[in-house]
Amino acid sequence: MADTSSRSRDLDKLLLRPGNLVGPRFEPGAELRDDLQAFAKVLVVGAGGLGCELLKDLALTGFRNLEVIDMDRIEVTNLNRQFLFRLEDVGKPKAEVAAKRVMERISGVQIVPHFCRIEDKEIEFYNDFSIIALGLDSVEARSYINTVACSFLEYESDDSPREETIKPMVDGGTEGFKGHARVILPGITPCFECTIWLFPPQVKFPLCTLAETPRTAAHCIEYAHLIKWNEVHGGVAFDPDNPEHMKWVYDEAIKRAELFGIPGVTYSLTQGVVKNIIPAIASTNAIISAACALETLKIATECSKTLSNYLTYNGSAGLHTEVAEFERDKDCLVCGPGIRIELDTSITLQKFMDLLEEHPKLRLSKASITHRGKNLYMQAPPVLEEMTRSNLSLSLFNLMGKLPKDVVHVNGMTIKNDQKFSCLRKLRVVFKGVDGITDMDTAGGA
Repeated sequence: MADTSSRSRDLDKLLLRPGNLVGPRFEPGAELRDDLQAFAKVLVVGAGGLGCELLKDLALTGFRNLEVIDMDRIEVTNLNRQFLFRLEDVGKPKAEVAAKRVMERISGVQIVPHFCRIEDKEIEFYNDFSIIALGLDSVEARSYINTVACSFLEYESDDSPREETIKPMVDGGTEGFKGHARVILPGITPCFECTIWLFPPQVKFPLCTLAETPRTAAHCIEYAHLIKWNEVHGGVAFDPDNPEHMKWVYDEAIKRAELFGIPGVTYSLTQGVVKNIIPAIASTNAIISAACALETLKIATECSKTLSNYLTYNGSAGLHTEVAEFERDKDCLVCGPGIRIELDTSITLQKFMDLLEEHPKLRLSKASITHRGKNLYMQAPPVLEEMTRSNLSLSLFNLMGKLPKDVVHVNGMTIKNDQKFSCLRKLRVVFKGVDGITDMDTAGGA
């Protein structure tokens, strides 16, 4: 077990003495180190290759209150790069094993694991953390956490963000010998949605090729996934996280490959094609994790200026790093002040939900709606749906405490690029004809 004093030696060099690049509120001293350990609370999202590194690095950097969330179980194929796991851990939840292993090796750190989907947690769960560190391999998961963090953001009357409502995020990602680290300060720097164009679209195969002339193992897998599944399981949605569903696709892909004499279909390849899993290399994970851990420390202590605001790493031919400063989209639907919707005071909650489906900028279905932490209507779980069902016939104006204007948060399903995914949106609701509403408030409509 490492000696505590020697472990904090390098940290003390940053926190116990002044510097030229420190933040405006940086006050060097032992109290800062103690506050970091006592009060800073960081959530690590993802316990895979990058998440394992992040959890270890943050614990060694001086953070003592950590939590980690991941929905996956450990597989044999994880062991070559997810160093916190052993052969005897196969089948166990990643979050639980990763937390246990780090706490065994690093004294004083407390890590709470959460073995569940990120969508399973209440929105307020995420508001309990000082910083959210992302070690994800999914665009959809990043987008969801981004919308959650941005939902806490509040704006002043001049549309400047209120500092105390900013939920910092540090995002890392790797693909082979390439990677990125970025700092997201909602309302100040670009959020994930502002720069969604940085992520290339997923490769798609023509359906005619899949159905008639497959040439590769990936074609056979996608045939089973996109065509055969619907033929056999009409009406049952395919769940890529259900092992039985994945095994069925694998078995059908094997049959398809044998029919056309195509080699190479394996279970791991099936997972990779269906879930769009990207290749990972341990050394790249370590480099990007180190960058993310350092940025997390900078945000928590202001011991140095943070990254502005996107670091790219390429180790495929030599070593190349570059920092780019992207601009925030002031009209972003996620981190911006929110979509303004003008409503009559008589509109019911049900009618409001119908409008969300028809709104050209939203197209939100199966909406769950909250206002100032209160559930106005929840689609799930069933017990909450039953408890809030009676609100559907009530006026939204009354449900919002007869406030002339305020923000509501809507969690639902939307469609982008012909794919459905869950999202969280912030709406600025303005009631027409109510005292306190000026022409400026309602100018421009929705």
